[in-house]
Amino acid sequence: MILYLMCFFLFLVGVYGVITKRDLIKIILSIGIMGYSVNLFLILIAYRTNALAPILKKGVEISASGMVDPLPQALVLTSIVIELGITALMAALAIRIYQKYDTFDITQIRRLKG
Repeated sequence: MILYLMCFFLFLVGVYGVITKRDLIKIILSIGIMGYSVNLFLILIAYRTNALAPILKKGVEISASGMVDPLPQALVLTSIVIELGITALMAALAIRIYQKYDTFDITQIRRLKG
């Protein structure tokens, strides 16, 4: 139970960073922290004590209840790839904004308009 609470706390740290920080780079990192906490939560849900990987071998009998569900693992791998693409896109946008306005501070960017 404490692992789920720590995962939720990590998500709240990311939300805090998105809401309160004014630097674009810190906002991008906070969004990454939120994504990683969701991935961790999915893996925690799929965890089973003393379970085996869902790989079948000849001569080894394993019941379905003794295996780990591979679906959350596949979802997390897909999520990691999508998060990497989103982070790269946000970093590219931040670089273009810096080239145009010479700042990462969003309050100054809002004032400059144009």
